[in-house]
Amino acid sequence: MKIAIVGGTGKEGAGLAVRWAQAGVDVVIGSRDESKAARVSEELNRQHQGHPIAGKSNLDAARDAERLVVLTVPYSAHKSTLNDIKPALPGKILVDVTVPLDPKNPRHVIMPPEGSATEEAVAFLGDGVKVVAALQNVSSGSLGELSHPIHCDILVCGADKDAKLETIGLLEKLGVKAYDAGDAQSARAVEAMTAVLIGLNIRYKLKHAGVKIWTGD
Repeated sequence: MKIAIVGGTGKEGAGLAVRWAQAGVDVVIGSRDESKAARVSEELNRQHQGHPIAGKSNLDAARDAERLVVLTVPYSAHKSTLNDIKPALPGKILVDVTVPLDPKNPRHVIMPPEGSATEEAVAFLGDGVKVVAALQNVSSGSLGELSHPIHCDILVCGADKDAKLETIGLLEKLGVKAYDAGDAQSARAVEAMTAVLIGLNIRYKLKHAGVKIWTGD
């Protein structure tokens, strides 16, 4: 199955692209600048021996995705990027990684009126797109350290159970444990946790603080 990573030329998207390609997933990364996507995809392909990564415009990347489109853009570009790729999303799953961090202080979030970036995407895209929140609590630095596994768990939120299960299956190809953390409203807590983790990194001079679920095993 081919997936798209919209905003895939950034650190987070690029790290995910290589990790999924190494796991045997067909990946196309998108950018507002198609030439940049092509250039970055070539650079990423030199870093790994997995499936080749393609580079296209955000809209064309989303069109190429068979089922899943992963959105990895800063919150400042959230609404405009959703608007750009909206024609390609009906019938697909949008995995939204966006966190509405305060641009003046990343230890805080400024939630949109809908309650979270995830719920903003749900309201904007309508019923034809299944929106799932995931990967908010994984640092881009951790994703980019390709010689190391991802040492945290992933919380997955959304209204559609089947869409969450499909997303969890894709995430587990990264070698992580992913959990169904509830409906879209749960993304308010998950997105806000990102600011807490950033604060911990700053306060304790950590690199990649994350969330780990203890199940008693």
